[in-house]
Amino acid sequence: MIELKDALTHLTLAPATGGSIVNWQVIASGQPLLRHSDEHAVNTGLAGKLGCYPLAPWSNRIANGGFNNPDGWLALSANSLTDPLPIHGSAWQQAWQVVSQSAAEVVLEVMCDTPFAYRAEQRFRLNNGELSIALTVTHLAVKPAWHGLGLHPYLPRQPGTRLQAKASQVWMSDASKLPTGLAPLPAEWDFQKLKALPEGLVDNGFCQWDGHCRIEQPELGYALECQASGADYFLLYCPPGLGFFCIEPVSHPVNAHHLPGRPGLKLLEHNQSAHLAFNLKYSPNVGAGLLANAAVQSQI
Repeated sequence: MIELKDALTHLTLAPATGGSIVNWQVIASGQPLLRHSDEHAVNTGLAGKLGCYPLAPWSNRIANGGFNNPDGWLALSANSLTDPLPIHGSAWQQAWQVVSQSAAEVVLEVMCDTPFAYRAEQRFRLNNGELSIALTVTHLAVKPAWHGLGLHPYLPRQPGTRLQAKASQVWMSDASKLPTGLAPLPAEWDFQKLKALPEGLVDNGFCQWDGHCRIEQPELGYALECQASGADYFLLYCPPGLGFFCIEPVSHPVNAHHLPGRPGLKLLEHNQSAHLAFNLKYSPNVGAGLLANAAVQSQI
């Protein structure tokens, strides 16, 4: 495990488990800012059980058993026991290495040859309660290939959790969770203003995003103010009945390799790179007064 601390928060990383964040929490209270990973979660050795992991060289699912690169068809196999389609690229299933570490910053990297040769780097910084994650992929193969990026954070979900994230349209999806077409935002999925998360399942991609989102956690006493770059889309995953949700900054929609124009993907030549960044700023005491009043009333 690799650790970073600033005046307010504590970050734990597991380079060997997909270059993942294990936990990010408030030092004073131990309050988790990402979904808490206990010892059992860590011992699974699975990035998907931890707090956040990188998506490279693509995000989410790809249909048809592969996709076309300029030099021809690239066949892909399913890479997750929980999904029949290839999902989230390959970086999240590799052991990453520590490139450098200081009091405020850790840099990790991984060299992959599947599905083609590339190098991915993550740069983590902590500064006064702000976590910055910069993800870069550099194409190492001689022949060009299509690349996409993303991050997959898991966030605590309480009854009062509220989200603000401005998007203009959403990709509707079929039973295999592949997009079927763009649609206007349903009222319950319109997060132009802060609102509670939907009760039903959401597992969809939202487009024309400005990169900003705000997550308020009144029961937990804080908010996260977040800003992404290199991500015109976000994926929202809200599984009913579970204590987490995901808002994932991504460079492209699901199955972009098979959508007209390959939206958001970049065709990288040898030694060319693509970048994505996500900053999450912790602000304490949101809703604390409301909760204190509620506690007083419950004792009357």
